[in-house]
Amino acid sequence: MKEISKYQRLRKKLIENSDPELARQMESYMRNKFKFYGLKTPERRKSYHDLIKLEKANKKIDWKFLDQAWVDEHREAQYFVCDYLIALEKYLKFEDIDHIFNYVKSKQWWDTIDSLIKPIGNIGLRDDRVSDLMLVWSKDDDFWVRRVAIEHQLLRKDKMNVELLNAILENNLGNSEFFINKAIGWALRDYSKTNPDWVKNFISKHHTEMATLSIKEGSKYLS
Repeated sequence: MKEISKYQRLRKKLIENSDPELARQMESYMRNKFKFYGLKTPERRKSYHDLIKLEKANKKIDWKFLDQAWVDEHREAQYFVCDYLIALEKYLKFEDIDHIFNYVKSKQWWDTIDSLIKPIGNIGLRDDRVSDLMLVWSKDDDFWVRRVAIEHQLLRKDKMNVELLNAILENNLGNSEFFINKAIGWALRDYSKTNPDWVKNFISKHHTEMATLSIKEGSKYLS
């Protein structure tokens, strides 16, 4: 009897735990852009916990497996890919960003984009080449690619590359795109917890160029 593939095992687990009514609700929430099996985050992650545990033991990224999951028409399969990359991030290297970029460029929406920033950001803590790449991405024609660049340093705290943050944000000022202006605000809000003076000065300096949304989000924790 032929052994089923890792992707087939993943799909079987997701189907076993699916909830059709919840799937309809999730599809509606995501503007019917994607199909869903219908699993809330805890149940979804529990479904493939053992699969990821086995992958960690292998100590390498199985890109064929991830590519199969990514093309699945159900959104939970893309969430699996994101969770997998986050769980195995220490095995990622700079060259792997080319592969992650394929995920950034397809099935685009805020949910996967905001998860894919995490492995890219962690690679950046180990490899300075990511900084130069994010500068390039910050000027890309695709606003989702720019959003990754803006957000990839979230939660860096005192490890923040402030010069890079400043350059990336300046490259995206004067923008009418909601998802860019929201990302700018989030980046500023997050860093304001570590360096509120820097954020105050940035907003003061660029006030006339910034969207109201960016200023509102960025100022949330400022006195």
